[in-house]
Amino acid sequence: MKSKRFDRRGFLTQAVKLSAGGVALPLVMLNRAQASSTKQPLQMPAASLVGGGRALAFDHTHTRERISLVYAVDGQYVPDALSTLNRFLRDHYSGSVGQMDPQLFDLLHGVRRALGGQSLAAFQVISGYRCPETNDHLRNARGGGVAKRSLHMEGKAIDVRIPGVPLAELRDAAASLQAGGVGYYPREQFVHIDTGRVRSWG
Repeated sequence: MKSKRFDRRGFLTQAVKLSAGGVALPLVMLNRAQASSTKQPLQMPAASLVGGGRALAFDHTHTRERISLVYAVDGQYVPDALSTLNRFLRDHYSGSVGQMDPQLFDLLHGVRRALGGQSLAAFQVISGYRCPETNDHLRNARGGGVAKRSLHMEGKAIDVRIPGVPLAELRDAAASLQAGGVGYYPREQFVHIDTGRVRSWG
């Protein structure tokens, strides 16, 4: 009989490694013993559990990598999954890896739930973490369209869209959670979502 101990190396190798070749990875399901963290997922009515775990799927528009994983199980974040997401959402300009706020993933999970759940396509990521140097460069290149103290630099913001979902519906779903900031960028075709104070623009 196989042991049910959590094999971190196996989890990383088989379950949540990145796919630079553009092939979507299978959803990883974990049991209760496989999750541990001192920080608990944000509780909100719109967030749901899938088989005891919270799952997300992403398709990065710049790196062409795809990922699908369970990031929290039974009220606990999965540390290895969070580390993998940090790497996936790295600054695609510099390659710098930041530490993403896990509650940002809870917000995204809540957004999916508000929009109808598992049948939706993966989130397309336009921007995740940004190092200060990248943020300064973008501020200068875009004539002030990027905030000087952007929450992207703190790993608390992400710019996304979902194929097949009108951008305004994605915005409204994020705003309905009343759990952070929501920016609407129809020309650039993305919605900014962050874990800062509740506010909206665009």
